[in-house]
Amino acid sequence: MTAGFDPKLHEIAVPPMRWDAWGDPDLAAPLSEGTSTLIRGMLGVSGEVTLPTIDPSTVTVSPSRLTADDLAALRGIVGDDQVSAADADRLLRAGGKSTPDLLRRRRTDQQAPDAVVLAATDDEVAALLAWCGENRVAVVPFGGGTSVVGGLDPETGGLRAAISVDLRRMDQLLDLDEVSQIATLGAGVTGPEAERLLGERGYSLGHFPQSFRYATIGGFAVTRSSGQASAGYGRFDDMVQALTLVTPAGVLEAGRSPKNAAGPDLRQLVMGSEGAFGIVTKVSVRVHRVPETTEYEGWRFDSFTDAATAFRTVAQEGVMPTVMRVSDELETALNLARPTEIGEEAGADEDLPDKQTPGGCLAITTFEGSPSAVAARAGVVREIFTACGGQSLGPEPAKAWEHGRFSGPYLRDALLDIGVGCETLETVTTWAKLDELKAAVNAALAAALPEPVVVMCHISHTYATGASLYFTVVYRQEGDALEQWLAAKKQVMQAIADTGASITHHHAVGRDHEPWMVDEIGDLGIAALTAVKGVFDPTGVCNPGKLV
Repeated sequence: MTAGFDPKLHEIAVPPMRWDAWGDPDLAAPLSEGTSTLIRGMLGVSGEVTLPTIDPSTVTVSPSRLTADDLAALRGIVGDDQVSAADADRLLRAGGKSTPDLLRRRRTDQQAPDAVVLAATDDEVAALLAWCGENRVAVVPFGGGTSVVGGLDPETGGLRAAISVDLRRMDQLLDLDEVSQIATLGAGVTGPEAERLLGERGYSLGHFPQSFRYATIGGFAVTRSSGQASAGYGRFDDMVQALTLVTPAGVLEAGRSPKNAAGPDLRQLVMGSEGAFGIVTKVSVRVHRVPETTEYEGWRFDSFTDAATAFRTVAQEGVMPTVMRVSDELETALNLARPTEIGEEAGADEDLPDKQTPGGCLAITTFEGSPSAVAARAGVVREIFTACGGQSLGPEPAKAWEHGRFSGPYLRDALLDIGVGCETLETVTTWAKLDELKAAVNAALAAALPEPVVVMCHISHTYATGASLYFTVVYRQEGDALEQWLAAKKQVMQAIADTGASITHHHAVGRDHEPWMVDEIGDLGIAALTAVKGVFDPTGVCNPGKLV
């Protein structure tokens, strides 16, 4: 069976992202001359295309294991035009967007779910789960398709088939409590659509992960997403007030007040569950008025250690910017904070002041709110940064970062074309262990990948007690590119676990991180999660192979 991409071959509406790369095809571009020159010089590659994408008309998709009666039953639940077993539709939901996912997409044989089903209501989801339990069919929830940890792999878990349940029809602002500032959104609402719906009423959610343009409210919740403005607005799990989880065993409504003492908080059990317990269909979140003003400021620190000290001092003082992140020396030197300008001279921007000197680390801050609140917070942070050796670079570096902050994944795709691996990984630990963790990850990647390997790092999220480190690794691909990276990832994940850091801060567990969950929560923790899954999902149809 082949998957053509003539629109007529799609039986349902096509989701926004390419099947074999990140994002909007119209935004993809070849490497700039500056980036290409830099990569050729660093890694000794030719710059010629060595790992091309595959013509979709030549792809062989795994045949659907569902019968005509199965498809008729599914259509009876959600409607005739909301079910497809067409290769073109199934291929678009064959997995996520990690580097291993995209390397697999460059093969001619593709494993895909056996059908795609678009559900619009809680009752439809409940009926789908019941049918799947009775007919031994696994269910993989699908939001924006942005998972980078194998969370969308169409695994059957020993059942006879697997369907992708696409939630994009759950796309409404269901309620807005303007007194309490709580919005209830359907699980299929994307990040941009949430901002549009709320903005029409004068509100904003303020959750901007790199996946913002495509990821959904439900996906944010079940993966414990953390956005670039988490310093000011918190992680997504800080924003969540209530959730509806539809499971094979019934419907769980979790959350009826901001905080309570009514036993363990079941909201926390649902968040991070990654579709393994059921399908989240709606989420109530804290929102805020659209900010009156935004202030931008970039900073230079002599070293990553100095910058980390400044960030720790700010976090422990408790007066946070809206955005606060800092690149290490190598990431700063390569301009990764400004993906569209990689390979260009860091100080070549005529709009930057003379203080933009080579070397050191670039930090970004933004402040949102009322003019008086912004001025007060910015003043405190400015005082602390200056005392820790920071030099203000004015607003332009922060504005430039904001302009290009969603562009990084497109660079990864262009690098894969020329045989250069590029992947990200993230972790989190306490301030006391931050240096040890950074060194351990650098060492593990250097040992696992061919020299020279380029490892860059930035502090992406900051807390009073610790911080998240976000690494980008660029390396020359050799041999089987997929196996090469999987072996390196295994080595670095073990290094993270050995330092006592967490295996993930915001990318979630999925299939890729599941082997290290026992290091994270122990045998008893695994048993507890397994028992919970047994209550919610007694037949094991919900996203098999993920989380536990």
